[in-house]
Amino acid sequence: MKRLLSTGLNAGSDTVVEVVGGKGAWFELSDGRFVLDGSNTAGVLGHAHPDMVEAVRSAAGHPAVSEGWAYRDRELAAEELIDTAFADEKEWIGAVRFGLSGSEINDLALSLAQAVTGRAPIATRERSYHGLTGLSRDVTVQPHWHGGISRLTGGVLPTAPTTQVRVIAAPMGSLWGERVYDLAAESPDEIRAKLDGTAATIIDYSQGGIYHDGAYQDMVANSAKSAGSLWIADEVVTGAGRSGRWFAFQGGQTRPDIVTMGKALAGGASPIGAVILSKEMVERLGGGAWQAYSTFRGHPIAMAGVRTYLRVLERDKLLARAAELGGRIGQRLLRIAQKHPSVSRIDGRGMHWTIELHGPHWKDWRADTADVPLASRVSTKAFDLGVVIGTSGEETSLFLAPPLIVSDSDMDQILDALDEALLVADAEYERKAG
Repeated sequence: MKRLLSTGLNAGSDTVVEVVGGKGAWFELSDGRFVLDGSNTAGVLGHAHPDMVEAVRSAAGHPAVSEGWAYRDRELAAEELIDTAFADEKEWIGAVRFGLSGSEINDLALSLAQAVTGRAPIATRERSYHGLTGLSRDVTVQPHWHGGISRLTGGVLPTAPTTQVRVIAAPMGSLWGERVYDLAAESPDEIRAKLDGTAATIIDYSQGGIYHDGAYQDMVANSAKSAGSLWIADEVVTGAGRSGRWFAFQGGQTRPDIVTMGKALAGGASPIGAVILSKEMVERLGGGAWQAYSTFRGHPIAMAGVRTYLRVLERDKLLARAAELGGRIGQRLLRIAQKHPSVSRIDGRGMHWTIELHGPHWKDWRADTADVPLASRVSTKAFDLGVVIGTSGEETSLFLAPPLIVSDSDMDQILDALDEALLVADAEYERKAG
């Protein structure tokens, strides 16, 4: 009997990835193989990056300072984040508070919005994922993230949110294929009506395979402002470089009241989260203490990771690299999609892409299937070819999120493996069609 309970995105998969080492974009496995890491939203600098290794080694000698104690390196991390990532947002930026994860920081931002506005309801978009903690779980509307257990039939439905959640339609459009909708497209007036009375409207830029443009952002942001709802930009995945710029929200004209960050921000060296308030939000606090204390927020190792990652990203010009490589990935994925009948849709930005397969509607799958999901079977084939390609927990969704330091040849190998692995899905598609 195993003593450690384990989980994985590839529900029902028998593939066990036992990692014993790694360098650059590569994992070393216990069986002696080396495989490319093609889907790792936190590992933006790959593995064992020398700057990150040295930063963690040095920070390990620092005292364990809780959030309640003043710590100069935490102050420096906040200043450097503002001066570097928000260099073009000087008129907007207010202040930073660090956290432990994307889930936790989204919960913190949402609870702050409720406290500031005196309202309880929260709005998000269709197909969203914001985390699995408190309010962040409530606004995660993809049902399979609410406690589903793979290889189990007859599972129960997710529990009801503790607060009222209103879901607005996702935007239309994708690089290739058709959007799968749960909600009919809504007009700005219909969205404005849904947002009326909400404490916050939180939208992200990649979850559920939704990569919207600036026009959608601006429409939702303006509707939120008109309704008196605080707009929170969830940049846990896309912030700090993965979208090919510092933030995905910079693709639009509007600016949020609150930004949340995580994953990439500490360069993969430590769990991390950050909530960034606009100047206007800081003024709304009126000098009051934000009493939501946590022991390990702003830990010295995490702060060393943040400061080092910011320097590496600037020094090595990785934002430009992500934007350039993202264009190449999109072109290749378009050719792959046109080649494989099993692919229903492709979309993405920068260094994060989603490949959707034909199959059950995304809302119908709650991870309690007795069968190995189709996406997991494709992922297993890719793994046999030496590449780790993740699924998004749904039966028919795969995603690519390689490190920003990946070489051109390694990226080609990742896409070659995806191309060949999709033959597994093609065979299933043709079998059902026949």
